Amino acid sequence: MLKKILLSLFVGLILFAQADAQMKLSTKSKKATKKFESALNYFDAHNDMAAIEELKDALKADEGFIEAYLLLADIYFAHDDYENEIIQLEKVISLSPEKAKKSYLNLGLAYFLTGNYQNALPNLSKFLATGPKEKFISETEFYIECCEFAIEAMENPVDFDPLNMGESVNTEFNDYMPSITADEEVLVTTVALPIDKSMPFTSSQNIQEDFFISIKKDGKWTEAMNMGPPVNTPGNEGAQTISSDGRIMLFTACHRPDRIGQSCDIYFSKRNNQGWDPPQNIGKPINSPAWESQPSISSDGKCIYFTSGRPGGYGGKDLWKSELGKDGYWQEPVNLGSNINTENDEVSPFIHPDSHTLYFSSNGHVGMGGYDIFMSKKNEQGEFSEPQNLGYPINTYKNEEYLIVNAKGNLAYFSSDRPGSRMKDIYHFELYPEARPVPVAYVKGSIYDAASMELLSANIELIDLDGSKPVAETTSGRQDGKYLLCLPTGRNYAFNVSKDGYLFHSENFSLKDLEDPSKPYLLDIGLNKIQAGKSVVLRNIFFETDSYALKPESKTELEELVSYLNQNTGMKIEIGGHTDNVGSVEHNQELSENRAKSVYEYLIGHGIEKTRLRYKGYGLSKPIDTNETDEGRAINRRTEFMIVE
Repeated sequence: MLKKILLSLFVGLILFAQADAQMKLSTKSKKATKKFESALNYFDAHNDMAAIEELKDALKADEGFIEAYLLLADIYFAHDDYENEIIQLEKVISLSPEKAKKSYLNLGLAYFLTGNYQNALPNLSKFLATGPKEKFISETEFYIECCEFAIEAMENPVDFDPLNMGESVNTEFNDYMPSITADEEVLVTTVALPIDKSMPFTSSQNIQEDFFISIKKDGKWTEAMNMGPPVNTPGNEGAQTISSDGRIMLFTACHRPDRIGQSCDIYFSKRNNQGWDPPQNIGKPINSPAWESQPSISSDGKCIYFTSGRPGGYGGKDLWKSELGKDGYWQEPVNLGSNINTENDEVSPFIHPDSHTLYFSSNGHVGMGGYDIFMSKKNEQGEFSEPQNLGYPINTYKNEEYLIVNAKGNLAYFSSDRPGSRMKDIYHFELYPEARPVPVAYVKGSIYDAASMELLSANIELIDLDGSKPVAETTSGRQDGKYLLCLPTGRNYAFNVSKDGYLFHSENFSLKDLEDPSKPYLLDIGLNKIQAGKSVVLRNIFFETDSYALKPESKTELEELVSYLNQNTGMKIEIGGHTDNVGSVEHNQELSENRAKSVYEYLIGHGIEKTRLRYKGYGLSKPIDTNETDEGRAINRRTEFMIVE
């Protein structure tokens, strides 16, 4: 919006038609006029440096030459030299406030672009007082609102103490666009490398973007290394996102032979034991003939957020999302709507592992200037809230982009060329509480055959017990058996691991009201092959206190057991009830038998034949943990099933 306002003013007000010899100038000096006309010719020929010199000579001949100051201001603006633009416009206004009324807008915006909000505000207000054309009113009011916001934000700064991540993570070149796994043990960055070190590095023609990766070992980051082929190529790769478990990377690449659009598309690569698979274009409908970039994948792998200039948006670049359908294909992208997107640009989305908190950059929402970073949270209806500006000094008059937040929600990562950087470096900082997402824990480990210790690829499912709603699913690695699954806090979950030919494994994660809700769980799981005598603890079957009445949240585990028995029709099982040692032996024996019977009756009521089932209460006779602690007694209070034949 800003460039559009300024250029339209300059075009309409002043100079691009000034080759017209009949235009009335403010100077009577022939020398100044001649120099000005020469400057116009250079300007039309895009030789701005020569035009500047001619204009300076014109002003030496006549220091009151208003049009020369205006053209100088125009050229300085085009080169982002706002300080010199301000000098020229201040001179114009001092010479002829009446003639330079519309320069108040340009001067106000130039001050705004340098972060001088105190001077920007009165000049923008003076422009409104001149009664400008309707098309300039709303834009000017927007920047007045930005100035007022910025002044208040600077008077009330948020906590912000960024720390450079050091030479292990940062290279001697520009490092930016960080992405990190949920366990914060793998960090991937985009690095701008010089193609020819003998040439100026600042030239865009001499830059190649590659991915670098750093691994955390013993609490320290290893030296960032170029990821190499097949992900990195002689072309540019950037704007990446890495999945929570570090096994999938999505990124942007431009002008590849397999592209769908005219410029940039989104690609993906999967990690294998030797490295990464050759990248593939993610295809339609995510990629289109338009520009697509800056993907961010949700922790459950079922939703991709990205930036696109495709039709159907609100203007400029918009944020979109695509969900993974039940058929395994990405669905038609949906615009995130007017709460998020404006008629300007929204870029660099990051969906936190909580799957509800979105961080992004925008130059269309009220902010400090340039791109500011915002946060928005999804409500129960799946709609994003009004974005919250992260405040000063996280945001400044410069462009702030590509902020990500760790799974715990307390640490943010970004790139900056602030003092102390070699070039652009990766920094992290503690995120102040009001800007934090819901903390996310994670469970990770390996799946293996309990007898042979062979690593297994198994299916893993996380279910919200409050509504039997699937939250996430994944598979352990084919070669290494490893897995990682995010656990958004504040809920209770069933965690089930299954593989054909094996007994399933059941875990429970109670993440409500924890002192440290983001504490990770490390869990290696051995699966038993289906054979008589093997048993499974059903950790998500719950009873009312000192009762055999099943709680509603037991439904998830019971349905899992029904499904498992229907898949293994030749299996006969015994349901076993177990208690801790609190209370009499007789009471515990009766309670355990009634609880086992409750499960038995549920299975029969849901179609499992009686001839395949039996139940038994074991009371306190078979503890699997100590009865000396609350935790141990909770583990001993359990329901199991054992294969009879």
